[in-house]
Amino acid sequence: MLDSFKRLFAKQGIERDLSAVSAWVQRRGYRFKRVRGEDGFVVDGALEGKPWRLEWGPPQRDYIIGHELRLRMELSLPSDMQMLLLARPLMDALERRTYELFTDNVQTQIGNTTPEEMRWLVMFPKLNLNAMKPLRERFGGAASTPATGTAWVEGPLAHLLEAALDNLLAGDPPFVLMTLRSRAYLRLQLLSPTPEAIATAIAIFETAVTQAVKLGSVASDPNSGWNTSGTTAWQSMSSDGESNPPR
Repeated sequence: MLDSFKRLFAKQGIERDLSAVSAWVQRRGYRFKRVRGEDGFVVDGALEGKPWRLEWGPPQRDYIIGHELRLRMELSLPSDMQMLLLARPLMDALERRTYELFTDNVQTQIGNTTPEEMRWLVMFPKLNLNAMKPLRERFGGAASTPATGTAWVEGPLAHLLEAALDNLLAGDPPFVLMTLRSRAYLRLQLLSPTPEAIATAIAIFETAVTQAVKLGSVASDPNSGWNTSGTTAWQSMSSDGESNPPR
């Protein structure tokens, strides 16, 4: 019986109509590919000639229900440039879970199997978003260097996030944006992909990448100023566009 249900859901997933998303992706010059045997797809695109990958399918994080949209891109940022921005309800939930791990009866320790999103909320200072009134009640975050994390969010990225509060991010779904080990990541709970949702997520992600590259260039060369090209912080992915995201 269980196998029958699995086959039924798999069949329903394969037959999901993604023609609108596929057409939009191809018009943008990206590459679209369905995931065999799963209700999901992959999009390969590029920013400043450097590749990024978008995946939509089963979640890799247990705090995401249903389907997850993931974006990732290889960069070459300073090793200590670790920044995290996430939806406020998710941050509160992860902080409660972290506290429970530290205080449960068996004294469970937070280790490498714990997502970075949880560990960083303990390890790093919180971001000060008080100057960004539309965002401070809806988002939270942490960074190895809080001033850098705040500079990353403010300006263009803050404007896009604010604009998305009434559409892509309406209702405060689980949302994570971070730089980790010279990569940029976006995670979002997204039950039904649409061209509009995909376009907004890509715009947020690419803006976050561009801002991180600018900050990384300044960190690498204090005399460079706000170098908009940010060429020192770009790094190509492998030839097939693959990289291993954190699990």
